[in-house]
Amino acid sequence: MRMEISNRTTNSADYPGMAASFFEPLWYAVYTNANHEKRVTQQLEKRSVEHYLPLYESVRRWKDRRVQLQMPLFPGYVFVKLALRDRLQLLQIPGVVHLVSFDGHPARLPQEDIQAIRNCLDRGHQVEPHPYLTAGRRVRVRSGPLQGLEGTILRRKNKTRFVLSFELIMRSVAVEIDETDVMPAC
Repeated sequence: MRMEISNRTTNSADYPGMAASFFEPLWYAVYTNANHEKRVTQQLEKRSVEHYLPLYESVRRWKDRRVQLQMPLFPGYVFVKLALRDRLQLLQIPGVVHLVSFDGHPARLPQEDIQAIRNCLDRGHQVEPHPYLTAGRRVRVRSGPLQGLEGTILRRKNKTRFVLSFELIMRSVAVEIDETDVMPAC
């Protein structure tokens, strides 16, 4: 799935001075207007742009009933895989504010981070947003679907939680994990 700028597909060989990342589809974090993540993904779907909006289930209590909702795991963010040459079309989508950038350059999100989120959600783990952590006991998961990931370990109410932090967007997610599956990080 790719956006086409014109009928002619261009590549880095056509522009010798340009960086290959300008033409190679990579993962980026898109910052959206508040509560517009699902609308943005609908627009990305229409434009055949590869995207990922991780959702988790949350039970909300209203006056007369309880409702189970699909909420964004990272409020305000949608992940897209595209070549930077196509970013103008992305930025024209209603609800898109900007690509997460550093020093004016869009910051690429490692494929491993996207895969880690997918692994957590696809394996049926109970994943939920967590405040961003910068300190704590660092561990590495030694077995299971999260094997190889590094994060912070927390204990709450006789349960062990593995907190996976994403530096690029300053957000974290927590996953319940068996303490025997982790070891201290080097």
